[in-house]
Amino acid sequence: MGFLIRVLVTAGALWVAAAIVDGIDVTATTTWGKIGTYLLVALIFGFVNAIIKPIVKLVGCVFYILTLGLISFVVNALLFLLVGWLAGVLNIPFEVNGFWAGFWGAIIVGVVSWVVNLAFGSNKND
Repeated sequence: MGFLIRVLVTAGALWVAAAIVDGIDVTATTTWGKIGTYLLVALIFGFVNAIIKPIVKLVGCVFYILTLGLISFVVNALLFLLVGWLAGVLNIPFEVNGFWAGFWGAIIVGVVSWVVNLAFGSNKND
């Protein structure tokens, strides 16, 4: 059940990011198509954060230490761009146009997810 809630929260956060940031576009034509797009992209986002992000952190741990963690903003932006690219490869109508769109999108998704988890209580052991 916790997995489903995390996917729904991430999908909502992606919707907020797409609504706020120019350069994050969902080109589905129907409402259900957009909802499905956000859910699929949320699954891709979860996969990237669960599999690829720990590897990047392990390989680049020296850069995290040298920059006092500020490199994480760049890493998150690049991973957000990767999500957009993977969505394109899978013919999902979700686009991230450029580094800055990825940068702000990653920040918005992170903040919205954090606020929702803070407000409703998230148990990592679900």
